[in-house]
Amino acid sequence: MIRFMKTYIKRFIQWIQFKSTADSYTHTPPHFKEREVWWCAVGENIGNEICGKGSFFTRPVLIIRKLDRYSFIGLPLTKTRRNGNWYTHILINDDSNTVILSQIRYYDYRRLDKRLCTITCNDFLTIKNKLFTLLFQSK
Repeated sequence: MIRFMKTYIKRFIQWIQFKSTADSYTHTPPHFKEREVWWCAVGENIGNEICGKGSFFTRPVLIIRKLDRYSFIGLPLTKTRRNGNWYTHILINDDSNTVILSQIRYYDYRRLDKRLCTITCNDFLTIKNKLFTLLFQSK
């Protein structure tokens, strides 16, 4: 148990260091659009919140709503197949991915790394409709 705690703390400290560097970026925001999937520095989060992978704490994130040139609402993706109301499946470059609807959140452009792809209009509409139903329609 203690060994796990040390690993977690080390990873959390690495995220804080990376996050402080990313926060100081002043470059021009990339041209991102709704329906695009980007590698995004999601971070080292707590509890059941989704975490990024690798040294830059990234994972694919679908831009569900562009708010302005600096920010957007995004949904993280995973290659792990998950089933249930809060998940939906899409293909990205012929690979199966799961969109995690319960992990919707606000992102700043400084978290974006590089564009991976643009999903189809049909997939995007399906995701938006499912998300709307889950969030706003009473049972």
